[in-house]
Amino acid sequence: MDIIIENMPAFQIAYIRQIGPYGNNNVQTMEELKKWAKINNLFNDESIILGIAQDNPETTKPENCRYDTCILVSSEYSVTDGYVREGNIIGGKYAAFKINHTAEAVQKAWVDIFPELSRQGLKLDEARPIIERYIVQMVNNHYCEICVPVY
Repeated sequence: MDIIIENMPAFQIAYIRQIGPYGNNNVQTMEELKKWAKINNLFNDESIILGIAQDNPETTKPENCRYDTCILVSSEYSVTDGYVREGNIIGGKYAAFKINHTAEAVQKAWVDIFPELSRQGLKLDEARPIIERYIVQMVNNHYCEICVPVY
């Protein structure tokens, strides 16, 4: 598993929240966001899509788990659609794990990243979200990243 330590900047997002068990519904929400982004001329080869699991499924009932599917937007952009929300992501030090863009690889990475952080001497910063990052050009080559906030 490839890992890079980076200082991620803060950025503005537009997002759709999915509430319910993590899994296939997250994929459906991601397709909805991409469709919305295309209609609003926000989706292109430079786009970055994020997936943010807001809840720990070990401590939150599956029907209450929140998953935000986001697209980075400029600070001047203002969402005018009530279905799509806007927000901000706090930047900082992240460990970015490059993985194959398959459901199996993503699920396996969620298990493997925490022991790897420990081996690297890094600690999870629970004040910031773990981010699944889908850079269009990277996805076109069958890769994505899980970015873990660390200190």
